[in-house]
Amino acid sequence: QVHLVQSGGVSVQAGGSLTLSCAASNYPGSRWCMGWFRQAPGKAREGVAAVDNEGRVKYANSVKGRFTISHGAARNMVLQMSSLTPEDTAMYYCALDDSRLLCVSDGPPAVTGTLGWYWGQGTQVNVSS
Repeated sequence: QVHLVQSGGVSVQAGGSLTLSCAASNYPGSRWCMGWFRQAPGKAREGVAAVDNEGRVKYANSVKGRFTISHGAARNMVLQMSSLTPEDTAMYYCALDDSRLLCVSDGPPAVTGTLGWYWGQGTQVNVSS
């Protein structure tokens, strides 16, 4: 069974930086697409960034220029977040999309279905003013 494990995050003051990591295990495909989503209390889930094994990346407009997504060789993914604001406070989730539509479709990162999606356990990010 595909398993995603997240690490990093927690708390920082506005203007600071945090790094989130996600490692996927037991995924059999040689081509993959992973991304980060976040959800703040009372708000809808928002796609943040995505990257695939070919290095293709996409970002939400709200994080462009502040967040950087990258991947390692073994289906590991890192989200470097800088210039954080209180509006970035949310629970962050990493995801793997078996269809890869998350990475190849036009537009910002978004969930494209329910089948073939795998999720991490979630990591809280708190940015204080």
